[in-house]
Amino acid sequence: MAFLVAAVVFLVLLCLFNLVLNLGVLRRLREHTAELERLAGHAMFMPYDPRVLVGRTLPEAAAGARLVGFFDVGCSTCHERAPRFAEEAGKQPALAVITGDGAKAADLVTVVGGVSNVVTGDEADRLAHALGVEAFPTFLRADQEGKVLAADTELDAMATAG
Repeated sequence: MAFLVAAVVFLVLLCLFNLVLNLGVLRRLREHTAELERLAGHAMFMPYDPRVLVGRTLPEAAAGARLVGFFDVGCSTCHERAPRFAEEAGKQPALAVITGDGAKAADLVTVVGGVSNVVTGDEADRLAHALGVEAFPTFLRADQEGKVLAADTELDAMATAG
């Protein structure tokens, strides 16, 4: 009988410990939810507008390019828009910046490499970071001095700029 009483007391204590632990977890989840709601209006959740790049000067690595396209290997839209970029790039000095590596990068290089200069690897990451490109694909139109005249995520919008 003493064994049965000890087992029941042990189970009651275990259940109380579990209850206290769960209440602590729920309190912590409420704190995290409140923090996420506070951050919901923060800039990191705001959509990216590539037009903020207008007026910037292209880095030296992109000098001479009138059309610059930023692509990422993990971006399905980039793969869809690469042929159109290659077509437009064949008409003027252009630069394709491809971030990421692997077979998908090789596919993008194959599509755009025939008619434009291509930057890949670490240099591509540095160039995207230097300009402040945050979304892919992003297309820029620049003048002869390298000043960005227009920027958009749609290449057709770039055809009418500059």
